[in-house]
Amino acid sequence: MKDKNIKSQIIQENVEEKEKSTRNKGKKAFIITVCVLMSIIILLVAAAVFLDERHVRFYITDELEIEQELGEEFVDPGREAVTVGKIFGESPIHLHVSTEGEVDTENLGSYQLKYTARHMFHDYSVTRTVNVVDTKPPVITLKYKEGYEPNWFTGYEEEGYEAVDRLDGDVTDKVQCEIGDDKIVYTVTDSHGNTATVERKSGYSDTAPHIELLGDAESEIYASAFYEDPGFTATDKQGNDYSGMVQVEGAVVPYKAGDYEVKYFIENPQGKRVEAVRRVKVLPAELPDSVEPDEKTIYLTFDDGPGPYTDQLLDVLAEYNVKATFFVTCLGQKYNDCIGRAYREGHSIGAHTACHNYYTVYASEDAYFDDLEQVQQLIHDQTGEYTSLVRFPGGSSNTVSRFNPGIMTRLSKALTDSGYKYFDWNVSSGDAGETTDTDVVVENVVNGCSGKKTSVVLQHDVKDYSVAAVERIINWGLRNGYTFRALDITSPTSHHGIAN
Repeated sequence: MKDKNIKSQIIQENVEEKEKSTRNKGKKAFIITVCVLMSIIILLVAAAVFLDERHVRFYITDELEIEQELGEEFVDPGREAVTVGKIFGESPIHLHVSTEGEVDTENLGSYQLKYTARHMFHDYSVTRTVNVVDTKPPVITLKYKEGYEPNWFTGYEEEGYEAVDRLDGDVTDKVQCEIGDDKIVYTVTDSHGNTATVERKSGYSDTAPHIELLGDAESEIYASAFYEDPGFTATDKQGNDYSGMVQVEGAVVPYKAGDYEVKYFIENPQGKRVEAVRRVKVLPAELPDSVEPDEKTIYLTFDDGPGPYTDQLLDVLAEYNVKATFFVTCLGQKYNDCIGRAYREGHSIGAHTACHNYYTVYASEDAYFDDLEQVQQLIHDQTGEYTSLVRFPGGSSNTVSRFNPGIMTRLSKALTDSGYKYFDWNVSSGDAGETTDTDVVVENVVNGCSGKKTSVVLQHDVKDYSVAAVERIINWGLRNGYTFRALDITSPTSHHGIAN
């Protein structure tokens, strides 16, 4: 029984041993099969990789070289990497991309960013260049003055401005200003060539003043010693008065016949000009013909007053009711009221000279008429009227004026054209330097008048010895049938021959 059990045990062990051996053989076969399959797969993958030529492809947003504005935050435009091959195409899976390098946006320059992706133990890279640049122009800030309004004459008076560049700093001194018709353009360029431009509306071109002529813009006048411009006004649309800024170019010479043009203009510092034009035609005055009196006539004329003896002379003339003519000056201001008295008492007032300085009076036609204007004003102040009667200092035949050749010829015509009648004399009393004796004065006048139908006598009421002779001259004339008259515009002139 014991032997049987042992035998059964041996048989059982053999069976188990066979089963175990069988299982081990199966495991080995499986492992070998797996290994063979894995080897085949690896070989296939390796063959695929080799044939597919798989590699990394980068996708870069924007260009590989870009510009970055100075001072602004840099944001990478973006980059991605995938694998791609000939056989299997592009992988949908994005690879990890690392970035090497930095961009300093506070400093100008070129910076490189290196992008790297790894595949199959190999690094693939691409580089982007970032150029930090300054493309922003300076900033121009215009200043404004409260209540300031530009005007046409002064133009725009700069209210101020400043210009700042983030790199160059204050560039105000580099600003260029260009003034146009209705605006001012400010321009500045920084050291990197960036240009800024701003405009300011100046607003003054529309306010140019208008010159309005008073009186006629075109007229005809008769020649005279004086001409008073009718005047003008100048205002702009806002009502600003520019009259005081008007300049006058040209003039009317009232004692010379001819055509004249007078320009009235305002010119501002910018060279802009507004103007108006007046045209005046000066015609020769028409004088009445001289009329010889029918009876024997003596015209007593007195030069160079009024003076200290003029009142005495007027008393004598009043006593005999004799009328005379006074060619007055501006030299006896203390006695100016004698002019008014003589006028009121029926005597004629004529213009002689204001200063009686030959070198002043005969310096030019303008000088002569300036002098005449002064004495005319005196006459008007005393009588309320201007006179048309004139006597040249020294007479029309004087030679002292020869320092200005031809002046008497020109003046005699100018006076006549101006409506004046100038008088010389045909009887001289000799009181202008030949004698200081009253008896001689009387003798000279009596002898000079004798035998003449019309006598124009020259005396001076500033000489006492000449004034003292007047009563005796009047008595002689009245006894001998002479009439005494004052000169008027129709009286005989007794012209001398002009020597200059």
